[in-house]
Amino acid sequence: MLSNMRSAMEVEASLLTELALRSKGHWGYDAGFLEDCRVDLTITPEYIASHPMFVLEEQGKVVGFYSLERQANNDVELMHLFIEPAAIGGGHGKRLWQHAVETAGQLGFQEMVIGSDPQAEAFYKAMGARRVGEVASIVRAGRMLPLLRFTLPLSSPAVL
Repeated sequence: MLSNMRSAMEVEASLLTELALRSKGHWGYDAGFLEDCRVDLTITPEYIASHPMFVLEEQGKVVGFYSLERQANNDVELMHLFIEPAAIGGGHGKRLWQHAVETAGQLGFQEMVIGSDPQAEAFYKAMGARRVGEVASIVRAGRMLPLLRFTLPLSSPAVL
């Protein structure tokens, strides 16, 4: 299949938000929980303009995306890695992960952190991330999420 990785466009904000919600829903969460997640999963044009954000297209259709956010301690956080439910299991997550690792390395980061959905923890561990603790969910009080870290391979920083 013909696939393409490219930067997200600001006009895709609502499309990416809805993809994120469908992807989250794939794991069997109820409608109330998904609605509680809407604010956290909302992608805005401003967010796209101010963060490294990439989409994976297959035959011209967006099947997944991710973004990176610089943290105060100069680590980078992998954010919003989501796959269209019908495309889960097709290697798209691995492609997005590999692109995120390469991009973060080129931006000069050494460590990537992931506040993971519990359903995605096994995927990140399979990619080489290690669990280092938990982080409180901002969606539901008392819900804890896996916190993972990944040491980025040494690479030459990109010339920006």
